[in-house]
Amino acid sequence: MSSALPSSSLHGDIQRLYDNHHGWLKGWLRRRLGDRERAADIAQDTFLRLLLTRRMPEHGEGRRFLAQIARNLVIDQWRRQRIEQAYLDSLAALPEPETPSLETRAMVIETLLQIDAMLDSMPRKVREAFLLSQFEGLTYPQIAVRLEVSVSSVQKYMLRAIAACYQVLYAE
Repeated sequence: MSSALPSSSLHGDIQRLYDNHHGWLKGWLRRRLGDRERAADIAQDTFLRLLLTRRMPEHGEGRRFLAQIARNLVIDQWRRQRIEQAYLDSLAALPEPETPSLETRAMVIETLLQIDAMLDSMPRKVREAFLLSQFEGLTYPQIAVRLEVSVSSVQKYMLRAIAACYQVLYAE
């Protein structure tokens, strides 16, 4: 689908892709999002993503490739907004003296986003076992019944999920 390019040809290829498809991408995003500024931002971020990943579409696949990157960026934005709003809603319930500083809020939101991405990258049963344990308070035997697996499988799933959380929280 896409290929990595040496940096010498990357700039020129991205410039041609930008010249040929930037206007189309902005319009495509504007129609889907209903917001000219967000569409312009995401279109720019799409090309930035190309520069950072050093990946280019196969010949004739430019629009499809760009649209997929843009879709992923929109999903990332929606996910971030959902997580931020849930966190802010939980803060609204706190008494004023207990409200964390803006810096602490930003750090917590970033950590929550990393955990969300980590959970999203896990196999379905590992993610479900972790969420059932942590947010529904189910025991391992209850999770095993719900997921139709053995208790030892749930233990392995939880070990994997907790290790991944540890990596997110304590990796430098």
